[in-house]
Amino acid sequence: RGTIRYMSPTGDFPPGFFDRADPSDDAVFYAPVRLVTHIDDRAIGAVTELYRELGVAGRVLDLMSSWISHMDPGPEDLTVLGMNPTELASNPIAHRWVVHDLNENPQLPFGDGAFDAVTCCVSVDYLVRPFEVFEEVYRVLVPGGRFVCTFSNRCFPTKVIRGWLALGDRERIALVESYFARTGPWSAVESRTCLEARGGDPLYAVWGTR
Repeated sequence: RGTIRYMSPTGDFPPGFFDRADPSDDAVFYAPVRLVTHIDDRAIGAVTELYRELGVAGRVLDLMSSWISHMDPGPEDLTVLGMNPTELASNPIAHRWVVHDLNENPQLPFGDGAFDAVTCCVSVDYLVRPFEVFEEVYRVLVPGGRFVCTFSNRCFPTKVIRGWLALGDRERIALVESYFARTGPWSAVESRTCLEARGGDPLYAVWGTR
């Protein structure tokens, strides 16, 4: 596992770590409809395979979602939460969709234990209040439910946190692990390099179980 060189020896994050180059309203930035994928087909396939391996099924919440959730087969009940209503409504396997800005309000609009699994694909780097969001995910999961975060090295650089841009790929794995370590308490937190950057997008994953 990597170390986060941008973190102080005491484990505190320095001022500005969770700031962004563009602090303007996310609702404005995400208003244009983008029916595109943000990782290549090889990386998408790796996300799908990981979801199958980890048994992402039943009542699933896909955080910071869009028009595709990379689940095949789709779960019995899928809720997608994101910023653009047109993109969310275009998701062919979603049963319901919720427009919600986690950077504005990290509280999830769901009851305790509402989901069997929660996913967050290539979006954890945009969270400016990750600890609050991870605590909320813990709350809405059933005991034994998993929270699966997958990420690559592609992003909208003005909207990800500055700390993410300062880190290498291995250090980003350690950063997401630290989100789990500081919330919960999560059990069985694991991480994996799913794909190396060899002629395509890399893919990394960190997941924890309630």
